[in-house]
Amino acid sequence: MTTPSLEDGRATAQPAGSAVPAIRLDSVTRTFGPVQAVRGIDLTIEQGEIVAFLGPNGAGKTTSIDMMLGLSQPTHGTVEVLGFQPRNAIARGLVSAVMQTGGLLKDLTVRDTVAYMASLFADTQPIDVVLQHAGIAGLADRKVGKCSGGEQQRLRFAMALLSDPALLLLDEPTTGMDVEGRRAFWSAIRQDAERGRTVLFATHYLEEADQYADRIVLMRKGRIVADGTSSQIKALAAGRTVRATLDDPDHDTLSRLPGVESVELRGDTLLLHAKDTDAIARYLLNETTAHDLEITSRGIEEAFLTLTGDAGEDPDDPVTTDPITTTGEGRHR
Repeated sequence: MTTPSLEDGRATAQPAGSAVPAIRLDSVTRTFGPVQAVRGIDLTIEQGEIVAFLGPNGAGKTTSIDMMLGLSQPTHGTVEVLGFQPRNAIARGLVSAVMQTGGLLKDLTVRDTVAYMASLFADTQPIDVVLQHAGIAGLADRKVGKCSGGEQQRLRFAMALLSDPALLLLDEPTTGMDVEGRRAFWSAIRQDAERGRTVLFATHYLEEADQYADRIVLMRKGRIVADGTSSQIKALAAGRTVRATLDDPDHDTLSRLPGVESVELRGDTLLLHAKDTDAIARYLLNETTAHDLEITSRGIEEAFLTLTGDAGEDPDDPVTTDPITTTGEGRHR
């Protein structure tokens, strides 16, 4: 695999393993009056990675992405993109972003919209190439106002590809897309990453992070609380789930069993979340009429809730727990 290098301000190929990270945040903070939106984060993303940037509303994701795009400046610390200050990297055509809303004129056609954007650059990829890559070549003559929300999002993707950026920042990129559109979009992103493009995306579709990201970074209250592969993130959520079929389950009795964290009833399907699932399974088999038992590890949604939940803390209290690094390779410093 090759990764983008910086030659004449353009992204060209050089051997993988370049010493220049795609993104580097060093002790970055961002405050708005008394509000601490970002609280001293350190993050390094290497070239060619696909990284999901996750967290609940108010976690500091958007503020962090704004600083990576040069839309705001850190209160303290430094932000570098491909070795440059963010605005310099963007001016060189090395960075593009796909945002969730805005930026489209509904009376223009899809092709005219991309052509207009291309006119703002000194050097771009051919319009037909980016339309094809974004999966909207067949919509070229359709007015933007007649496009669905998912098609408009693909149009924003095509526009972002014009400068052939080395780094692509995506904010809720598949909002409004149907299942087929989302699958095609992520297939295109994976192809780009294999050619060396770095992709950082924020999404509320946790299954997208689970399926498509090489790495997941979780933020909570302005700090990074976990950083690793999907399987490593899920392993941090202690406990497993027992699923069984049981007629007339006694919710109160089940909830009082040792180690049970929660009980869900969905018709005759019972879901028990617990740390000692083996003991729960023995109880169900020996003391009840439960059958069709299945024990599974926590999924990405459970891990997300476990690692980013407040757990009864005062939301104004500072976060004092050290970030959880799930890899020994030093990617999160």
